[in-house]
Amino acid sequence: MRKYAYFVAMLGLACVVGAPAMAAQTKTAAAPAADAPQLPGGASALSETHGDWTVNCQISGATKTCSLSYQQFNKQNNQRLLAIELSSKTGEDAAGTLALPFGLALAKGVSLSIDDQKLDGSLPFNTCQVVGCLVPVAFDATLTPLLKSGTTLKIDAFAADTGQAVTFSIPLNGFAGALARTAELLSN
Repeated sequence: MRKYAYFVAMLGLACVVGAPAMAAQTKTAAAPAADAPQLPGGASALSETHGDWTVNCQISGATKTCSLSYQQFNKQNNQRLLAIELSSKTGEDAAGTLALPFGLALAKGVSLSIDDQKLDGSLPFNTCQVVGCLVPVAFDATLTPLLKSGTTLKIDAFAADTGQAVTFSIPLNGFAGALARTAELLSN
């Protein structure tokens, strides 16, 4: 009976003071432990846009996962052409995965350029899944400043059926802010 009286009293208080007072009390009672991962405002998930890039963060149990990503879609059928997802704890480097469409010559890998500066080496495809063919990418502290100040990340590949060169472009508008924000969210 005592719990029922408490519930009725709280319900009455919420009606008099308003629902925010009830929500504030509930939030205080369920405050996370000091060492538990947190996001701004106590949210369990967050999504922000930085230019052409998106920062996504979520908490699942005791794990906080944050990344910055870019996706490009075919304007005619709204099918995804490519995506890149990166993460960085420091904001000085970034690592993640590039998803490219099917139909590329996998054995030839891909090469990257930032604006007109070709990066050394070729990156191999790791596997192909429903989302496309995946290429692991990593940008160290010497390459990240080029991405931050650049305008376009270019991916050069080859078509499997014709052998023709295929180039994909990822705009870097907002990359620097998204990278910094990802690192900030991971460090808090």
